[in-house]
Amino acid sequence: MSDPYRPIKTRVEKVITESPTIKTFVLRPEQPIEFQTGQFVEMTVPGIGEAPFTPSSSPQIQEQMDVTIMNAGRVTSLVHQLEPGATVGVRGPYGKGYPLDKFDGKDILILGGGVGLAPLRSLLYALYAGPDRFKRIVLCYGAKTPAEIIYKKQLDEWRRMEQVELHQSVDKAAEGWQYTEGVVTVLVDDVEIDPAKSVGVVCGPPIMMKFGTQKLLGLGYADEDIYLSMEKNMSCGVGKCGHCRLGPFYVCKDGPVFTYAQLKDIDKIWD
Repeated sequence: MSDPYRPIKTRVEKVITESPTIKTFVLRPEQPIEFQTGQFVEMTVPGIGEAPFTPSSSPQIQEQMDVTIMNAGRVTSLVHQLEPGATVGVRGPYGKGYPLDKFDGKDILILGGGVGLAPLRSLLYALYAGPDRFKRIVLCYGAKTPAEIIYKKQLDEWRRMEQVELHQSVDKAAEGWQYTEGVVTVLVDDVEIDPAKSVGVVCGPPIMMKFGTQKLLGLGYADEDIYLSMEKNMSCGVGKCGHCRLGPFYVCKDGPVFTYAQLKDIDKIWD
């Protein structure tokens, strides 16, 4: 990119309500944006502010980008008020995504919680694009309640696909819920997988990532075979401002995708 701080003018094409607190914004930039799954972009809303988001769309599609955003603060609450036709800015991509070359020939066990399924959707698109490269894809996804599940229609589509094995749970079930009740980590108990021949991917709220990582370690996954998508207050995107410092790393530049081996000796990595 010629100027890492200059956003590309982008039109909001569509707004999809995923849950009471989460929306997906379908964006069309004035020029194509090429990204790798797991990288992030900074989205600017004129007169409001800027915030980092990981695309939830396929990295093979550069003319359009989806970002799935939870209403969790001042900027995101104002972003949620955007309607189709609005203009925003997008700069990036930044950071390092998932190293798919290291996934080749292996089973892939994915643990996602809540809105953490957003970057994982992009990863799944990338995995689907190379079905002969990966032996088996297992997705374990959990949300607090059925109402807070995102991509509901797409989950139904994935459940019918041969390429993916889907397990689903909610912390608190409601009437009509037909899948598992419990935290997402309990889903792993129903999965038969060889940690020596697979990699684990974890993305979600910090507490879910902590216990998800512990679950994979307990199964016998090596530290270097557990991949974490870390969320921090990424601001500049190029490792200059220091807002996203995590031990010796800058999440915006060295991540946001890390292996547990890189982070395990850092204090309070889940804060």
